[in-house]
Amino acid sequence: MTLQVTSELLDTLLAEAEAAHPRECCGLLFGGAEEGRIDSMAPAPNIHPQPETHFEIDPRALIDAHRASRLAGPELVGYYHSHPDGKARPSATDTAMAARDAMIWAIVAGQRVTFWRAGDAGFSALPYRLVTR
Repeated sequence: MTLQVTSELLDTLLAEAEAAHPRECCGLLFGGAEEGRIDSMAPAPNIHPQPETHFEIDPRALIDAHRASRLAGPELVGYYHSHPDGKARPSATDTAMAARDAMIWAIVAGQRVTFWRAGDAGFSALPYRLVTR
């Protein structure tokens, strides 16, 4: 599957990661899972006690997103976070902590954003193409 992503969304992810540096930013991705589309994102508090090297999305943000989805709100398709001084690929911690639930993960490092799917065999890279909406 090739994801469909807008350049505005990529720019927003990059700006949020830069603003959070040296801490990891994190949040939620919304769109259409069947179509492989990411339409929007919502920042969430990083509640991890070591936010410079780890992230944990505030459970309240996750619960609210799932509730909204059930009430015909935007579909939660994944998560994003940054690696302030790392690479734009899943870390060993990401791999160990991922739910393997087929959700999309966006990882931001420097001026690069990559997308991944968390599956039974670990993470697999997802190509994307820029679209206009």
